Amino acid sequence: MEPAEREWIDRFSSHLANERRMSPHTLSAYRQDLLKLAEFGARRRLGRWAALDNSQLRTFAAALHGAGSSPRSIQRRLSAVRTFYEYLMREGHCTHNPALDVRAPKTKKRLPATLDADQMGRLLAFRVDDSLSARDKAIMELFYSSGLRLTELVGLNLAAVDLADRTVRVQGKGNKTRIVPMGRQAVDALRKWLKERAGLVKPGENVLFVGRSGRPLSARAVQLRVGSWGRRQGIGIHVHPHMFRHSFATHLLESSGDLRGVQELLGHADIGTTQIYTHLDFQHLASVYEAAHPRAGRRPRGA
Repeated sequence: MEPAEREWIDRFSSHLANERRMSPHTLSAYRQDLLKLAEFGARRRLGRWAALDNSQLRTFAAALHGAGSSPRSIQRRLSAVRTFYEYLMREGHCTHNPALDVRAPKTKKRLPATLDADQMGRLLAFRVDDSLSARDKAIMELFYSSGLRLTELVGLNLAAVDLADRTVRVQGKGNKTRIVPMGRQAVDALRKWLKERAGLVKPGENVLFVGRSGRPLSARAVQLRVGSWGRRQGIGIHVHPHMFRHSFATHLLESSGDLRGVQELLGHADIGTTQIYTHLDFQHLASVYEAAHPRAGRRPRGA
């Protein structure tokens, strides 16, 4: 970039500091990002900011990615460029913003935290000796047994639970209703809780899970109780309600491999959402392959 063009970075920095009151840290980051872009333009003999087009900026982003920059870092730099060109257009120095349609590479989805079967067994292996422990056991058994969201669980009423049929009717996202099965241990825990609930609940209250006051249990209260039991049972990591849902999905997939079935149980509208749970153990996958694929290379009998 020509020296006169580089001066626009200084003017932009003053604009950010004086008009937008950005922090020194943000100003420094923006300046470094734009200097990188200026160096890129100089290598391609672009003398003016107006000469940079959409295609060249995509090449710039790809070069950053190839050099090891994270998608988050590239997105931040593109944001700086986008804001810079908005300023240049406002000042009449450019007529277009080449960054408008340029996106950073997608960030890898972070795999949800789960408990393995042994950890889950240890978490749920506590003795019920009062009404609150009975309630908490029922909550956690139901979370793990049926893969419910926190909002779904606290919204359950008595009519939603069919202990004889071992099912629970859930009002999910978008007011969509689904019926999911409950395991035997969840049913047993719920039977015990319902006996205790009768001594706590206020007249006319139909919500399944209530607090010590007899009023509906809040989502925050469930989070705190679950975290407390995680510490008491020595799990070693922070346990939260959604961890039960993640563990439910992961353990089902590891055992069945039925992605569509798990999608239905979780109430996901898009199977792409469910696919995050396909991080199955490689040895498990390898054993399935060796047992099932006709060309897996299994040793013939007697070999």
